[in-house]
Amino acid sequence: METLVQDIMQTSWLEAIAAITGILSIWLGKKENILVFPIGIISVLIYVYICFNAKLYADMGINAVYFIMSVYGWYNWLRPHKESKTERLQVTFQDRRHRWGSIAIAFALFVILSFILTRFTDSDVPIIDAFTSSLCVLAMYLTTQKKVENWIYYLVADGISIPLYIYKGLVLTSIQYLVFFLIAVAGLIAWRKEALKNA
Repeated sequence: METLVQDIMQTSWLEAIAAITGILSIWLGKKENILVFPIGIISVLIYVYICFNAKLYADMGINAVYFIMSVYGWYNWLRPHKESKTERLQVTFQDRRHRWGSIAIAFALFVILSFILTRFTDSDVPIIDAFTSSLCVLAMYLTTQKKVENWIYYLVADGISIPLYIYKGLVLTSIQYLVFFLIAVAGLIAWRKEALKNA
């Protein structure tokens, strides 16, 4: 406990801003609030820098991908969707074909990232870094599509990330991922209810 408090006291203001905006972004996502994307962009850009310094290269790259996906998600949530009753993107479930396709793409990304991190970087956690990063990319893409399943992938990735960031000495970020995990539980419940109503 003493070490935990000491690590929190040594947290940089940059990590604090990244953690706070990250938590706010996920909470806004649960509420289906469009501000999820601009607030999330602030967080991911800071985390690109933080992850580079922590030698979490896959996480660094994933945060860069998050930036691109956040811009796309912002556009996709706002643009008219003629197939929707409200002309705005609605929360839905993935169909079976898309679900298996998403898992296959995440697995392929995991294999590629594992190879790159193991062979070409000095990462001391290449497999875990690649696994969580692959899940988060899939989850972020599904968020841009308002698919309920995004929360399931976030739950798994967040659960693994909590001890990973403690190991890396980024305690505040670890606490952030604990909050992410709890918000993801609430998000899964809320979005599932919404998707059933839309169906």
